[in-house]
Amino acid sequence: MNDLVRQHSALDESDLEWLHLLVSEWQLLSDLSFADLVLWVPTRDGTRYVSVAQMRPNTGPTSYQDDMVGHLVPRGRRPLLDAALDEGRIVREGDPEWREEVPVRVESIPVRRDGRVLGVIARNTNLLTVRTPSRLELTYLQSASDLAQMIAAGSFPFPGEQTDMDASPRAGDGLIRLDADGMVQYASPNALSAYHRLGLASDLVGQHLGRTTDELAPVHGPVDEALVKLASGYAPRQTEVESSVGVIQLRAIPLKPKGDRIGSLVLLRDVTELRRRERELMTKDATIREIHHRVKNNLQTVAALLRLQSRRIDSAHGRAALNEAVRRVGSIAIVHETLSQNLDERVEFDEIADRVLAMVAELSPAGAVTCRRTGRFGILDADVATPLAMVLTEVLQNALEHAFGPGERGKVEVSAVRGEGPAGAGRGGVRNGERPEGRLLITVRDDGRGLPPGFDPKRAGNLGLQIVRTLVEGELGGAFDMVRAPEGGTQVVLDIPVAASK
Repeated sequence: MNDLVRQHSALDESDLEWLHLLVSEWQLLSDLSFADLVLWVPTRDGTRYVSVAQMRPNTGPTSYQDDMVGHLVPRGRRPLLDAALDEGRIVREGDPEWREEVPVRVESIPVRRDGRVLGVIARNTNLLTVRTPSRLELTYLQSASDLAQMIAAGSFPFPGEQTDMDASPRAGDGLIRLDADGMVQYASPNALSAYHRLGLASDLVGQHLGRTTDELAPVHGPVDEALVKLASGYAPRQTEVESSVGVIQLRAIPLKPKGDRIGSLVLLRDVTELRRRERELMTKDATIREIHHRVKNNLQTVAALLRLQSRRIDSAHGRAALNEAVRRVGSIAIVHETLSQNLDERVEFDEIADRVLAMVAELSPAGAVTCRRTGRFGILDADVATPLAMVLTEVLQNALEHAFGPGERGKVEVSAVRGEGPAGAGRGGVRNGERPEGRLLITVRDDGRGLPPGFDPKRAGNLGLQIVRTLVEGELGGAFDMVRAPEGGTQVVLDIPVAASK
């Protein structure tokens, strides 16, 4: 619509905003009218009309099989459009048109804003299935007539009212027609069922909707005047009313076809089951977070017990083995702590990587070794983050333990590239110059003493490397390699498939 209006018409941005507001609301007019709506805007030179928007009814058959948006018609071909635009009134004169053997009643409604007619809505009703209307259909048609007069007068839609039309009740969900005093003149079967779900034991017709709604809401004490006024339709508002047995969503639309309020439309929807499912999901989310929190606490307890035990062992090898276990348990605890703070099973792994770096550096026997991270890991699923945290812990621990001697200075750098691989990364499933999509490539590089001659990471019996190989190749479905870095030291390359970051 933006492109069509800007290309063909002389309307400014504020006029375009008004048309957007109208189009966001006119599904209601289409449903109440049982008719198709097409919005026509005069072109800049005034010789033609361009159709910029179209709406089909949910309550009846369409009168247009084709999409009308973008069509241009010369002025004079459709006299009802000319009369509505020139005279600023709703035009209903004329006999039905025949389209593909289907009679169609055509009406034109001027779209007014600040005293100016911006365009014309052509309302097209398929008359093929016309029969004696029911009370519901008569109420629909009368309400549609009132809304059409408000559009022609420039008082509908309501400026400043922010309505989410996807979540807002529609005419078919439930409709109540009120008089000027807020008394119910008509309630559709769906509307009556919704109020019965809320706890009403009688009929709605003849009752004051505001007071009835307030009595059903579980509020003890003074009358909720705001709820009474809203349900009485005094102003365009939307809210939810909840009792002990049900929840309904209300939207009030004052009807002022001639300037004064003659009554109101109240659209409503029974959202009891929807809210119940939302609460169940919230409860499940809270339970999952609590489980992660408790797992983290238990892992920290295990790590503390291992740390206490290591202090009581005289054997240096025993203490080293327990300290390695402490680090492994700690890396898993970090992931569960992060998961306990999220609403889904996905984590921002950069924070986890930084904490693993700090933990390994703190517990390392090496001297003044600087650890830093470059690049971004991004958001990872929990089933990737947990083993990856363990892998990162083992690789870093191996670098700090074997690359540097006591008191030696050096640096360890962890770089992560999401979605593309570094050129010349070496072996391990990463070819020179290749930049694969949907991959996470991690390089851990140190400037230490390097690998011993003849070292083969695929056959090394070190427990840490065995854990890395098992997790990377088996659980993560990736590739692992350890080579001599070009500038000296050791370089570990991890190539892991990951889901797209959202």
